[in-house]
Amino acid sequence: MQNQTNLIQCGHSVVATTRELIESTEFKNQHRRNERSFVRKRCLTFSVVIIYLLQKTLRSLQLHLNDFAEQLGVERWVSKGGWTQGRAKLRHTAFIALNERAVLQVVYGQRTDFQVRRWHELRLVAIDSSLLRLPQEVALGEEFGWVQCRNQSGPTIRYAQARLSVAYDVLNRIGLETKLVSSTLGERRLAAEHFSNLGPGDLVVTDRGYAGYEEFARQIQLRLALVCRCERNTFKELAQLFEADQAGVSVQVKLRPSHSKLKVIRAAGLPEEITIRLITLRLTDGQLEVLATSLLDEQAYPTKSFGYVYQQRWGVETYFNVLKGRLDLENFTGRTVEAIRQEVHATVFLSNLETVITRPAQARLKQTAATRKHPAQVNHAVAFHSIKSHALDLLTSRKPIDEVLQRLEKKFLLDPVSVRKGRSTPRQKPSGWRSYNHRRCSRKVVF
Repeated sequence: MQNQTNLIQCGHSVVATTRELIESTEFKNQHRRNERSFVRKRCLTFSVVIIYLLQKTLRSLQLHLNDFAEQLGVERWVSKGGWTQGRAKLRHTAFIALNERAVLQVVYGQRTDFQVRRWHELRLVAIDSSLLRLPQEVALGEEFGWVQCRNQSGPTIRYAQARLSVAYDVLNRIGLETKLVSSTLGERRLAAEHFSNLGPGDLVVTDRGYAGYEEFARQIQLRLALVCRCERNTFKELAQLFEADQAGVSVQVKLRPSHSKLKVIRAAGLPEEITIRLITLRLTDGQLEVLATSLLDEQAYPTKSFGYVYQQRWGVETYFNVLKGRLDLENFTGRTVEAIRQEVHATVFLSNLETVITRPAQARLKQTAATRKHPAQVNHAVAFHSIKSHALDLLTSRKPIDEVLQRLEKKFLLDPVSVRKGRSTPRQKPSGWRSYNHRRCSRKVVF
């Protein structure tokens, strides 16, 4: 009972901090376009613009503006053109700051009530990236890059595309850092930037695209623990393990950079020799998997436990599914570079807000596990819809925080979903038709 009370207090703190920031003159001055923005008393105030962006919907923009006006209690509000001018006064950095100050500082603070989940006292941080298709605007293509595409019986076309790279706490479902950059930038370069913002106590879990001497050396130098899946040709030391095809093996090897990489390693001030532990695991389909880790102590970190660690990396894949699927991130309502950045970082903040607010309800559902055939968890589609619907009450001072949170918790508990352990769906090769069918017929959006 005490744990649940602490979780409620954490949610209260996050909401209270968010309210305080978006109503703060200092915060407004830091994240407005210029000193003339949000000066006169208008319908589209600084806080209203932020809340409206968090309430992004698939409906007609004007219909949503009209409904939002009713929630505000005004008869006449703004047109689509007025909204475009209003949002242009806001800088996307407001959502980055909200995430850092209202979520991350509260959740990971010294006296946190969030009850941060860790593995062997380490925070599991998965790093990965995904591509975002952007609206057909010249400014977006110049900022984020163009992709050329040619149909079999048609002319070559191009579209703007960006890369979204994230550092994600998989055990606690918290987006720690998000970078929206040109699609021409590589994953490893972005990962190096994420590394610099992590620290001792973090275990970085990555897929084979991030396996390399420079990446491993950089993490070790920063005192980050690492677990990374490797392919046969990543290092020559891996060939014997794949040929032996034996699970449960754990060996330590010394790695050195190739001659072609030595100059880069020295210029970056990285060590020219590192010690890595290689671990072999057997997948459910019978294939052998080799993981590289900097956790060398077999007693403290048993070989058999790394299957669980790498399995948790899938959480960052489902995180992208939440952003691009449930919250329909690629359905951008703006057409400028700043509008795209606003919506990306607003979606990340909304996802973290949902994680914190639903935690007490999830704790209550966990208590009912003995009375159910399958454990239950919060239906996140319902949760996102409820939070968006009550965004004004939640993030403004119109109603007490506890009253709004209690109302939301009742909704979260109303329609939980069952968790059937051991279920898995074989991964299929990418298909343009399957993607099209998913977006048109199968995808479930929340608002």
